[in-house]
Amino acid sequence: MNRYLLFVAILIGFFCQSLSAQPRPALEKPNVIIFFLDDSGYGDFSYNGNPTIHTPHIDRMSREGVNFTQFYVSTAACSASRYALLTGRYPLRSGLGSWVIGPSAKSHIHPKEITIAEGLKAVGYKTGMFGKWHLGNPNKKNNMSTEALPLAHGFDTWVGTNVSHDYGNAKLLKSDPEGNNPVKGYSEIARNLPSDKKASTSLTGRYTQAAVQFIKKNKKQPFFAYIPHNQPHLALFAHEEFTGKSRRGLLGDVMAEIDHSVGEVLKTLKEESLDKNTLVIFTSDNGPWLVRENKKLHIGYAFPFRDGKGCASWEGGFRVPGIFYWPGTLKAKREQEPASTLDLLPTLFKICGAQVPKDRSLDGRDIRSLLSSDLKGEPLNAPFKFIYSYSRNEPAAIRMGAWKLHIKLGSQLRNNYGFQASRDKPLLFQVEQDLREVYDRAKEEPDRVQQMLKDLLKIEAQMKAEGTYWRK
Repeated sequence: MNRYLLFVAILIGFFCQSLSAQPRPALEKPNVIIFFLDDSGYGDFSYNGNPTIHTPHIDRMSREGVNFTQFYVSTAACSASRYALLTGRYPLRSGLGSWVIGPSAKSHIHPKEITIAEGLKAVGYKTGMFGKWHLGNPNKKNNMSTEALPLAHGFDTWVGTNVSHDYGNAKLLKSDPEGNNPVKGYSEIARNLPSDKKASTSLTGRYTQAAVQFIKKNKKQPFFAYIPHNQPHLALFAHEEFTGKSRRGLLGDVMAEIDHSVGEVLKTLKEESLDKNTLVIFTSDNGPWLVRENKKLHIGYAFPFRDGKGCASWEGGFRVPGIFYWPGTLKAKREQEPASTLDLLPTLFKICGAQVPKDRSLDGRDIRSLLSSDLKGEPLNAPFKFIYSYSRNEPAAIRMGAWKLHIKLGSQLRNNYGFQASRDKPLLFQVEQDLREVYDRAKEEPDRVQQMLKDLLKIEAQMKAEGTYWRK
């Protein structure tokens, strides 16, 4: 009899162990991974038609997931775009004062902002960041504030650069409980990155390895991994394993290493039986750099759109990849309804059971209904409305439905293609039919111009009246 009881106890033990090893149901606090590239254009991928850049893992995500063909960032430059993704708010609300903040700037993201990491951490997620921060840096102007770096904004762990790696004094840092460089909680891995080729060529692989380790370490609990790669921002750096392989040259090598990074993460999810419990999002912070660097063809592609990074409002600076990949939950779909990185925070909070902030304005929408009916999102009854922000984070254009109104122009190429725009004489394009913004329709549509201008000015006035956390 005792042997029988022992046998039953062993069976129960094996059964309980088996149950504990089973992954959570797909919709029960799914893991979230966001890949956020730097200066990668709409046309830098083989799935979007580039004939000499090979991105098979990203291509597979686009085929098997929800591929948004009209996906936007809120601004065509670095810091402000990262702020918008992490907070779901237009850059004018940030108080940063500029779309890019350098290592010596006093500004940084305010501690009262609620980021995706903070919201998910509050409901039990482990949070890790593996890549470029560029939302503040401890320095004398801000009294070496620890609030300028990621641990103060919801991340449990981080390895990455404080700013873009092209700054002469850019640093590669990591979170470290025993560290105190440059401030408490961090330690320095490398400095002056542009002149440190070994460190610079290690970045993509280093982030990939750290992300994979983070996934394996936290596989038994929900996690959020934010992977903002430094590349393909100039200067281009690829590990020697990838250099000299692409027909496209160094840019193609860089994109191949990024694609390999995506592949390694997807492979890890599969091996750890986490693939059906994990939503993977792939996008970029803005369009590509277009001016040749030292006469080298290291520039990217915004085709079929005009201009690129650093423009005021041309589509090429704002249109980026937008792929949502979640095997078993999201069916393959080519989604033509517009969406933006502003939509990530409210959508993810709804999916993951986090509290959507009610004490501040959010500019993103819950787009669960565009992803899958299984996610039980509310239908989007209103047409897409979106503000394009320029260098001081002020509005330069508005899109409403398929129409776009420019009130200010600016071009990385110093070429506004023969156009001028102002609040008194805006430009109007139908951007679903006129992809390159060639045919100004303002004279044909005076009522539409007035309504769109009214809406833009109303949104701008609301943002200025509400102010920022730095000025309250």
